[in-house]
Amino acid sequence: MRVVWQLLAVLAVSMIGGQSVFAVKDNPWLTLALGGLTVAAALFVYAWMVGRTERRPVTELAREGSVAATGRGLLIGVAMFGAVIGNIALLGHYDIEGLGSVRGAVGLAGFMAAASVTEELLFRGVLFRVIEERAGTWFALVPTSVLFGAWHMANPNATLWGAAVITLGAGTMLAAAYAATRNLWVPIGIHFGWNYAASGLFSTEVSGNDTQQGLLDASTSGSTLISGGDFGPEASGYALLFGVLLTVAFLWLARRRGNLVPRRGRADRVDTTAVLPR
Repeated sequence: MRVVWQLLAVLAVSMIGGQSVFAVKDNPWLTLALGGLTVAAALFVYAWMVGRTERRPVTELAREGSVAATGRGLLIGVAMFGAVIGNIALLGHYDIEGLGSVRGAVGLAGFMAAASVTEELLFRGVLFRVIEERAGTWFALVPTSVLFGAWHMANPNATLWGAAVITLGAGTMLAAAYAATRNLWVPIGIHFGWNYAASGLFSTEVSGNDTQQGLLDASTSGSTLISGGDFGPEASGYALLFGVLLTVAFLWLARRRGNLVPRRGRADRVDTTAVLPR
């Protein structure tokens, strides 16, 4: 039942916060403010519910080192999207017409922060963590990544290909980032960095959503394999490639640090909620 209560608590914040942010999407400052409130509420509710149902310190959201860890994740997410859009541009399928909208970029920061934090709490904080405790890291990667891809099928312009790329490129990578660091701050930073770079900086679609214009007035073109089509660069072959490469890197790091959790029944080698000083 702890999983049910934890999921329901975060989902409630996600739905209420998401609807509130969407309702004021034409006002960038209100969007930023309500997005920030949604982030704060989601983190508080997750920490309170997990602490209450599991009766332990919620070390995966420890304050110590949280800013640095989130910053590292943010840089990885922005760099990853920059590499994807750079390769699309090299093939002539990303065109910049000029400057876009600073107001749009401000509002998108709040919108993407709320979405990134609530999704990470749901999929890595609750689902991956709990499944990993019982079935081990390798097994937990599969169902949680598939569910993460399926979650995006409800979005506009969603396709099976786009969901598959999110499953294999983003879902596994974000779970591997949690396994390597044993905190949620790094995957939260990566998720927000990717989403905000896509929307707030480079003005592309995000998971099929045609968001407000960001800092650049730009457009993508070409086949789905190259540019991601109407779903956005998230569905491009480059997103899949870089996502898989980062997944391998994070899993290698998790193994090196001794953070890979074995299936229950073997010797317990690691505390799955311990925050390592990395």
